[in-house]
Amino acid sequence: MRLLVNIDHVATLRNVRAARYPDPVQAAVLCELAGADGIVFHLREDRRHITERDVRLLREVVVGKLDFEMAPTEEMVRICLETRPQLATLVPERRQELTTEGGLDVQGQARQLEPIVKRLQDAGIEVSLFVDPDLVQIEWARAIGATTIELHTGDYANARTESEREHELILLREAAQLAHELGLRVHAGHGLDYWNFSAFKRTVPHVEEVSIGHAIIARAVLVGLDRAVRDMLALVRG
Repeated sequence: MRLLVNIDHVATLRNVRAARYPDPVQAAVLCELAGADGIVFHLREDRRHITERDVRLLREVVVGKLDFEMAPTEEMVRICLETRPQLATLVPERRQELTTEGGLDVQGQARQLEPIVKRLQDAGIEVSLFVDPDLVQIEWARAIGATTIELHTGDYANARTESEREHELILLREAAQLAHELGLRVHAGHGLDYWNFSAFKRTVPHVEEVSIGHAIIARAVLVGLDRAVRDMLALVRG
């Protein structure tokens, strides 16, 4: 299993004071030096954290896999085609949300999503759809030509009781199994951390790649970025 580190919250901290530091591009380099397999960033419509400057420099300095999280809009498609990351993950986006709150409605947005998927794939960019562990949505992801899904693990991460966590793990396991049977690559992310990852890894099969950001950046404030990444890598690869 591969670990990609989301560096959005480094940019969030920088932008709180309209400062030049901490630099998410420098953080990306340190994450890779610590062993991360790649870097994730989300360029939002309101540019609340990552900026075009960051995108341009990340494309230049990231050695491993670069994952461009993006809303399925014409503006973001244009920027993604100019950037040419290895992976584009299409996510829903609402301006008022603190963070991405759920998966795409692939079934309801199929007409909009299908040509975007094709345009990016024709440019040689792998496309992943960020979806809830909903079997119908996964079937639609395959139907519109996606080759990869990223399972939204937020409901699992936010579960308050053991029974709720077990229920969410079952949904994730079934979703990953169906995706695998349909020939889709399986990624996962949102809310995974140092405490809930082990149960996720034991239970959910076929996951090739996880995207983890907030937990790593938060831990880095206390122990440093190098150790925070290495501690998560020990769980991911252990």
